[in-house]
Amino acid sequence: MFSVLILTFNEELDLPGCLSSLCWCDDVVVFDSYSTDLTEYIAVSSGAPFVRRPGQDLANSFGGDEAFHRTWALRHITFSHPWLLVLDADERLSSDALIEIQTTLHNHQCSFSNLLLDVPVAYQFRRRDYYQGRHLKHVQATPWYRGLFRPEFVHYERMINPVTVVNGSVGSLNGFIDHYPFSKGLTYWISRHNTYSTLEAKQSISIPFESYHLNFRGAFFSPYFYQRRTHQKLIFTYLPARPFIKFLFLYFFKRGFLDGGPGFTYALLQSIYELFIVLKVREMRELAQLSRLPPPS
Repeated sequence: MFSVLILTFNEELDLPGCLSSLCWCDDVVVFDSYSTDLTEYIAVSSGAPFVRRPGQDLANSFGGDEAFHRTWALRHITFSHPWLLVLDADERLSSDALIEIQTTLHNHQCSFSNLLLDVPVAYQFRRRDYYQGRHLKHVQATPWYRGLFRPEFVHYERMINPVTVVNGSVGSLNGFIDHYPFSKGLTYWISRHNTYSTLEAKQSISIPFESYHLNFRGAFFSPYFYQRRTHQKLIFTYLPARPFIKFLFLYFFKRGFLDGGPGFTYALLQSIYELFIVLKVREMRELAQLSRLPPPS
């Protein structure tokens, strides 16, 4: 058995389904960002512990730093089991993935006590995104998701869309997490990504270009998937025509056109999201430059 952590903010629509899909688990914790809807009532009614981070800045998503927010949960919440699965409320663990996880954890439970054996301390599995009732099989930038791990070996980095950093070996599973990012409607998705793009812009300007350790060889030839993704994302940040390149990458290189109309819409939405980030970075830099100008004489 393993514990489950659900991250929430105003999830009254998705949380009931998520909790229902986890009825087999005896340790489900809801980690909330001060929801103002019925999220707390739904969680408490189900018997799940309901946790909020003290002192969180309520004016910003995740208090302004999602990596810090997630890592705080790993360090301050006590879980009943050594392994933890982290989910959003709009995600569901497939039955095949559940069986595979249970079998995998049971098989190496004894060998884990000897850390010299390079036993995985985290596992990655694939995520299936759905839009308009269709699995977006091709248009995803990457389907891999590090969501099952021993909390003591993990922390997060980046203030939004954080990277899961694992201090140890990472295994791979064949099962799927089913993700419904448009379950609350297109208006909600756009509003949320407008907020996320602001944090992405702040992330971009918070670290000077010269401090980045860009590794072109690692971006394309590293044997480790997450190392390739990390360096690719850094390089992509400074490409010209970034929104247009994102659309071409998702729709043609990743063959998003095979996902039909939903694939085209998703690729377009992702390119618009990138445009928001580019424009906000430009605006933030212009405002910073103006603030450094001497006052008019």
